[in-house]
Amino acid sequence: MTLLFKACFNINLELSIGLYNHLLQPKGSSEALQDVHFLCCDIDPDLISRAKTGNPFPDTITFSSLDIMDTSSLDIFQKFLEKFGQARFDVGFCMSITMWIHLNHGDHGLVDFLKKLTTYIALCDYLLVEPQPWKCYRSAARRLRKLGRQDFDHFHTLAIRGDMTEEIINILTRHCNSRLVHRFGNTSWDRSLLLFKNKSTKLPS
Repeated sequence: MTLLFKACFNINLELSIGLYNHLLQPKGSSEALQDVHFLCCDIDPDLISRAKTGNPFPDTITFSSLDIMDTSSLDIFQKFLEKFGQARFDVGFCMSITMWIHLNHGDHGLVDFLKKLTTYIALCDYLLVEPQPWKCYRSAARRLRKLGRQDFDHFHTLAIRGDMTEEIINILTRHCNSRLVHRFGNTSWDRSLLLFKNKSTKLPS
């Protein structure tokens, strides 16, 4: 019996269900995972509420509203893992969230977020990250100004900028307990998909 836990930050209902179905019965393979449990998280409670309403697999996909930067969020992760006698997730998916952490919490917040997943409490054995490129930062700031709202607190003071794919790789490989194991190329939105492995994770023999 295989247990695969997924912590998906910044959730998308269709993506979560699609990945769940893919893991249960991979195309071109006769092997399927028997027990797959997802914990999908987002800071937006309305988005989580809609996801719960449309969730076709409530016994195996759990949606939860939380702020990953809030230390109290760790209780949700720990309680979820304890239900299955696990210490951490096998795989974590960080989808289009690094920019928002960065803009709202600054350089230190971005580094602290990645360390939280891989070093401080090592939430995941593997981490798949989809960093937003720098042009997305500029677009987000421009949209905010068009709405007549104040700029993001940290936008003009960020020292980590430019090629965000390489910056994320640098943070995770030099400052976190991780190594890059695969680049999956770019999505249709020109965003990289990067798979990292926690250095303390031992592969099954």
